[in-house]
Amino acid sequence: MPPKTSALLALPILATLAATASAQTVLVAPQAPPPPRVEIIPPPPQQEAAIDDWRPGHWDWNGADWEWVPGVYVARPRPSAVWQPGHWIEESNGWAWQEGHWE
Repeated sequence: MPPKTSALLALPILATLAATASAQTVLVAPQAPPPPRVEIIPPPPQQEAAIDDWRPGHWDWNGADWEWVPGVYVARPRPSAVWQPGHWIEESNGWAWQEGHWE
């Protein structure tokens, strides 16, 4: 019985480690992304007062080719928040995506 009990106790720890590892996974592309597309920013949606910040589009690597992810309006988490867009950084093994975040 003790081996089963210790195995059951270890499951939450293993699940936490797996979730942490996947959250830290970095997408790497073998070549540089194309230049950003020029986006015409539409007026913000009038019906949603909380959606007031434009998050610009970016290139995403799908494992075989680049795909454009269009920009979108998003709600700020707080009135003073400023969106820092994600970007690609060249590293020794390719191009790594750095997620955008609120400051």
